Amino acid sequence: MDEPKHSYYINIQSHEIFSEPDGSEWDFRIEATDSEVSVLERLFDKTEETDWESYIRAHIPYLEYHHQPQNKEYDLRILLIYSLLHYLGDEKTRAHIREMGILNGEFLNEQAIKGYREF
Repeated sequence: MDEPKHSYYINIQSHEIFSEPDGSEWDFRIEATDSEVSVLERLFDKTEETDWESYIRAHIPYLEYHHQPQNKEYDLRILLIYSLLHYLGDEKTRAHIREMGILNGEFLNEQAIKGYREF
């Protein structure tokens, strides 16, 4: 039996997920199952962990940005978050993310999103 989908409202900056649009600022509206929201929550959590690791690593002056694995990992997770939001989003959300121009065909592919297992 398929899980029912519900509307959720996402604040991308604070990594918050709301079930009601009132009383909080939000950027994107999605339709998702509880399982899909859990994946998004884990991605947000992992992104925050990687962001903190990057912050600590940034204080080592001789390491360049592109040589830090934490930065690559953070960038990949941000792309995955936006891919998932695009996949689950309403038309307004999808249009906004397409207009941002941050996702290429690889990250707009549903199978690529579902195939990523490091959530």
